Amino acid sequence: MPDTNTALPASSWVALRYPAFRQIYISQFVLNIGAAMQLAAVNWHVWTLTKDELALGLVGLARVLPIVVLALLGGVIADASDRRRLLIRANTTTLLFVGALALITLAGGEALGLLYVITALLAGISAFESPARSALLPKLVPPEHLAHAVRVNTLAWPVTAVLGPVCAGIVLSVAGPGAAYALSALATLPAILILSRLRGLSTGGQLRRQDINLGALREGLSFVWRMPQLRSTMLLDFFATFFSSALALLPIYATDILHVGATGYGVLSAAPSAGSILGALLMTQLGARVRRQGRIMLIAVGAYGVATVVFGLSQHFILSLVALALVGFSDAVSMVIRATMRQLLTPDRLRGRMISVNMIFFQGGPQLGEFEAGALARVTSAVFSVVSGGVATVIFVGLVWLTVPALRNYREGSLPPADEPSAVPPAMPAAPPAESIAEAIDGVEPRPSAV
Repeated sequence: MPDTNTALPASSWVALRYPAFRQIYISQFVLNIGAAMQLAAVNWHVWTLTKDELALGLVGLARVLPIVVLALLGGVIADASDRRRLLIRANTTTLLFVGALALITLAGGEALGLLYVITALLAGISAFESPARSALLPKLVPPEHLAHAVRVNTLAWPVTAVLGPVCAGIVLSVAGPGAAYALSALATLPAILILSRLRGLSTGGQLRRQDINLGALREGLSFVWRMPQLRSTMLLDFFATFFSSALALLPIYATDILHVGATGYGVLSAAPSAGSILGALLMTQLGARVRRQGRIMLIAVGAYGVATVVFGLSQHFILSLVALALVGFSDAVSMVIRATMRQLLTPDRLRGRMISVNMIFFQGGPQLGEFEAGALARVTSAVFSVVSGGVATVIFVGLVWLTVPALRNYREGSLPPADEPSAVPPAMPAAPPAESIAEAIDGVEPRPSAV
């Protein structure tokens, strides 16, 4: 076991030396694979039941409405609760809902309304789970390694998003959606078990329970609005994913344009994440050595829009795969920079609320975009829907480049964690030594500090 009292190399992988972070990271990795499987399976299930573009778009609407309604409340609760316990409750509820969907589907119940209801319920759970999970991250590593932990944590998303759709495609072609839902439900178990065993760390927010009110909510909104880097990246995230929701129409491309069936659908769904892995790996390896992060992020989002146009026009499977991989690569470069920026610029007592505001944009953009893409494809065509969205993304990036110099000129470490004294939290204590955290996870009370 490494000696955490000695200087550690400036590598993003250093975060994995902390057992609490490592074990939660691995369990979340499995959980994310299950979530990606469930997402792909629901889209495929709805399409095979209806063959209706609008019905497919309604899946996105069912995902976004609960998030818009509940996310801000979820952020306030994450800042006033034990985040570990909140995550256990959220993951357990997810297990119950997805498990119920699996049992009903395997028993032959294929009601379209049920898919929408379960989808909406899971989205409502994520409104509480996501802020708590993201706000817990800085509790697991010392402050000097937070940026490294964010980059490593961000890398898990594209990797699991590759494995999830590929597994879903295989299971869908062999055993159908019911089996895919069952495996997705089982994937929640490691996270529940690991979080249940994690003791000895402070995992709560700094907001008091009695302060859960509109004032606390307004404080979070006000903080995000006063930080142009945060505000503009959230708007950029929303509009880029709203306009360029190519993945929502993948079932149509797989069946009617590229003619590759369920297995090809799984491969197409995984292609953006395959590109994301390369982009996230690159950014994780380069870390803080990357300069002019703001400009790189804007260029990456512009490339995201261009690659979407190429995919929309393509009628060849290989070209479509390459275009989708470029979509994922450019999105990952942008995502790593955005995620690191937000964690570094936000004090701990506001992290849950900042994440909840971001969640509305991050989740709302693609989900509303799925509905918009499905509706526009029904009125015009799938090709027009995808291509016009990519063009709109490029235009919006140009507007942000010209009007938000604070984002264009952003560099990591160039700003303090907050722009006004009241928002600066007390210094976060360094994470306990690796041995102490390991003991906490194993159920043994950590040794008293020598201090």
